[in-house]
Amino acid sequence: MRILVAGIGNMFLGDDGFGVEVARRLSGQTLGEHIDVVDFGIRGIHLAFELSGGRYDAAVLVDAVSRGGAPGTVYVIEPDVGGEACDPSAADAHSLTPDAVLAWIRQVGGTRPRVVVVGCEPETTAESMELSAPVAAAIDQAMQTIRDLVGEMSGVTPCA
Repeated sequence: MRILVAGIGNMFLGDDGFGVEVARRLSGQTLGEHIDVVDFGIRGIHLAFELSGGRYDAAVLVDAVSRGGAPGTVYVIEPDVGGEACDPSAADAHSLTPDAVLAWIRQVGGTRPRVVVVGCEPETTAESMELSAPVAAAIDQAMQTIRDLVGEMSGVTPCA
């Protein structure tokens, strides 16, 4: 099984860089033979093309996700298959959320793999290259959650 772990976010907007930092740290670990860890940052269209090409059986998207919890709360979300409407011709490559990426794939007729989002509740997305203390403290938990998901998806438990 081929799995993509995709870090998403803007590292110049504080906690929005959560996914980017998690991907950076995970890239130095062995998650498995067919597991790719990629920092997509704000390249949502690139991520959509990677996910729609049939190359991956599953994907774990890692991003800051506002759901109303305490800053630093880690969520595991299985996105709704329906998703939001998206006009592919009007897609802004710098602002595609995970939901919009999945909707874009559906709109253009791509094949979507199983997708799970590992999100973290941000404290701030103000201009900064630093994660807030609660979000920085959640990185280890998110990394373990991703290792567990990859193990569940692939049947092979990755080493830390």
